[in-house]
Amino acid sequence: MSRSSKKGPYVDAGLLKKVSLLKSGDKTPIKTWSRDSEIAPEMVGFVFAVHNGKNFIDVVIREEMVGHRLGEFALTRKFVKHGGKMQRELEAAQKVAEVEKAKAATAETPAKK
Repeated sequence: MSRSSKKGPYVDAGLLKKVSLLKSGDKTPIKTWSRDSEIAPEMVGFVFAVHNGKNFIDVVIREEMVGHRLGEFALTRKFVKHGGKMQRELEAAQKVAEVEKAKAATAETPAKK
């Protein structure tokens, strides 16, 4: 849900304080549980360790991330993958094709020299 425009964006005050204490370009991760905090322009270039419910995920803040929330970059659910027997067969065939391609590439390299 969006926040009321008269209130402005929610940025955790503790995070802004920690950012102000660090030098710009410092790569020391700032630990936070505040996933709902928006990314402010002052945070660009810093590393945040965002908690996903189980462990901390390092997120390097870039210019494009301003206005988004910290939690968007630390996923809480792990995607396993779809498929069963059919998917395994497709992956095995793809792996064999990659190996053959690599062998063909190495065979061509000495011939050129």
